[in-house]
Amino acid sequence: MQAILSIKPEFAEKIFAGLKKYEFRKSIFKNPSVKTIVVYASSPVKMVIGEFEVDYIITSEIPELWELTKAHAGISESFFYKYFENKKCGYAIKIKKTRRYKTPKCIVNDYEMVPPQSFAYIKE
Repeated sequence: MQAILSIKPEFAEKIFAGLKKYEFRKSIFKNPSVKTIVVYASSPVKMVIGEFEVDYIITSEIPELWELTKAHAGISESFFYKYFENKKCGYAIKIKKTRRYKTPKCIVNDYEMVPPQSFAYIKE
């Protein structure tokens, strides 16, 4: 099962450069069989640029989540806490193996969907 995530271009670049090993989310997919994440780089890129395998997902209270992931978060502590402001728990998707596409794909034409606010499942 695949899901597509909207990720800001600066963070998507860090994922494919190997500098960001966790993707943080306020909510997570309900389907536990999601094994691959397709990366939609949001505005101004607005293209699907690659994918990564899910190693595991951490569900934790925010301070513990930071402690568990900070060495490879790819974001600053202040950005992390601002992102999770007013949240008790959060999620960190551990990135296993990345694959950047040689040619970026158009989400509308190639996937027949609109960019998701957070994530969407991909029909197989």
